[in-house]
Amino acid sequence: MKDIVTVQEAVTAFAPWMEPTDAELDAIETEMPVILADIELIDAYIITMDRVPSELDTRRLRRARRRALTARVELTRRSATTKGIGA
Repeated sequence: MKDIVTVQEAVTAFAPWMEPTDAELDAIETEMPVILADIELIDAYIITMDRVPSELDTRRLRRARRRALTARVELTRRSATTKGIGA
């Protein structure tokens, strides 16, 4: 029987010391509205991939684009204010 070395590497690849730090988790939480808005936009694109978009599809895409842009602007505004750039 052969030893399977790759299984050992896969198990140790996720050692407890490789967990995300608190700063990384905070950054993910801060960016979560942008991530969710992008997921919604991708979902809207996927829905219209295999057909001609209907009026409802067009509105869904437009709304998803608007939400994604708004989320990005808000994140930029918050990060600029946090860094002392804005008012």
